[in-house]
Amino acid sequence: MTDKKTELPVSTHIDHLINHGVENNAVWDSAIEEAQAANINEHNMTVRQALRSHPWAVFWSLTISMSIIMEGYDTNLIGSFYGDPAFQKQFGVEHGDGYQVPQSWQSALEAGGTAGCISGAFLNGYLVKHFGFKKVFTWAMFVIYAFIFISFLGHTIGLQVAGQVLYGIDLQQYSLGFFATIGPAYSSELLPMALRSYLTAHTNMCFAIGRFISAGVLQSLASRDDQWSYSISYAAQWIWPVPLLPIGVLMPESPWWQVRHGRYDDALATVQRLTAGEEKTKARQTVAMMIHTNRIDNLRRTEISCMSFTGQVLAGSQFAYTGTDFFEQAGMSPTDAYKLGLGGTAVAFVGTILSWFLMKNFGRRSTYFERHGVDELLPSHHRILDVEVQQQRRLGSIRTVHSPEVSSMRLRSKTICLARNAYYIAITVANVIEPYMMNPAAWNWRGTTGLFWFAFACLMFVWGYFRLPETRGRTFEELDIMFAAGVPTRKFRKYHIDPYAENGAIQDRARESPLEKSTDMMSPG
Repeated sequence: MTDKKTELPVSTHIDHLINHGVENNAVWDSAIEEAQAANINEHNMTVRQALRSHPWAVFWSLTISMSIIMEGYDTNLIGSFYGDPAFQKQFGVEHGDGYQVPQSWQSALEAGGTAGCISGAFLNGYLVKHFGFKKVFTWAMFVIYAFIFISFLGHTIGLQVAGQVLYGIDLQQYSLGFFATIGPAYSSELLPMALRSYLTAHTNMCFAIGRFISAGVLQSLASRDDQWSYSISYAAQWIWPVPLLPIGVLMPESPWWQVRHGRYDDALATVQRLTAGEEKTKARQTVAMMIHTNRIDNLRRTEISCMSFTGQVLAGSQFAYTGTDFFEQAGMSPTDAYKLGLGGTAVAFVGTILSWFLMKNFGRRSTYFERHGVDELLPSHHRILDVEVQQQRRLGSIRTVHSPEVSSMRLRSKTICLARNAYYIAITVANVIEPYMMNPAAWNWRGTTGLFWFAFACLMFVWGYFRLPETRGRTFEELDIMFAAGVPTRKFRKYHIDPYAENGAIQDRARESPLEKSTDMMSPG
């Protein structure tokens, strides 16, 4: 027969904690025991067991992450349009035997959407905190339709820039900003630890899928010499909100968000909705662990989250994403350049799949360093394609996994939004200078551009060695304690954590003790 104390509403646990402090009352003891049981269950759960016990969590994670396809699709458009003869003729000026979009307008087009993203992401952090993922996601779908019209109907370069800015405030705010934020954050809060790296990295795969679709659309329209060669690409963006709007209406709210707002019984109902079989009976334990998780924040966590995102730009993402224009400057025809760009996005897709196995077997930190220098050392014409796979396999996947893992429970949405803004600032600078380096009517650096990004990639390697911790096999509760205890970056893998030593100092809950996985469930797997 079930013990009576476990039949009390979950909110009773926290009410007693608030009203009676840390007294050893029966309800608080029960909450500690249930939280510890959930922690043990997280460590013992295999990937196969997690898939069977959390089918709806997996479903909603995969479904909501589809919104990031919009991000990948959109980021590939403007940079590729510079090599489109019809776009060049409509918005460019005569240069040699053809047309070129002036580098100042290229920078404005690239930076316009990103500038909208920065203000949008700040707004997003506020909205998600107060209204939750579900309401803001659904609202964004209603607004998204209108701003696409500006780019679709704009026949002057000024309207194109305006469209990018407004599109950035909504679609890119909620795609590059909100959707890219909700993907890893929402997935990490729905899923057990065994699935966390796979499904948060899947958000990066959706980015690669979007770029692949975009490259395919661009390649199929490359033979057109009228305005539809680029207008159809804009119009295709209306496809995404159609299935995502009803999905937003039906999606469950994050149980962690509900816990943060004191809605413990709602969180219990959500966890039960997301699980199946025996795991459904352990929902109370899971919510107890969420309640017990320490609310510890520090600047170190914010730094790691921000650098995980900006590192992708500093390692040369914009160099890779202007591949079509680069190959044309190297002498390829527009059609062949688009085909090669399409191949590059397919390689990036494969790279994301590889990252799943690398992070599972070698960890996040090792994956970050694995082959880090290879793409920087290759000649520029090879490096374009190699950066594609390295960006998606290593940095792209690492950022979507690491940022939600290292951020605290209380500030997760805000931390990821701040990290996205750090990324936007870096990419704004990159978007401004990259056209000057690549444009034959400006600096005309051509392949030498790769050396510029090589220097920054080396700096990111050094930063990662000293500051990027290994988070594989750690629950959010354990990571809270490790950061609060000041565990050295390069020793994260070796520490044993006891989150439930309530009577000890925070530093005593984390001690260096290399343990075998088979003999200690707290050892990172």
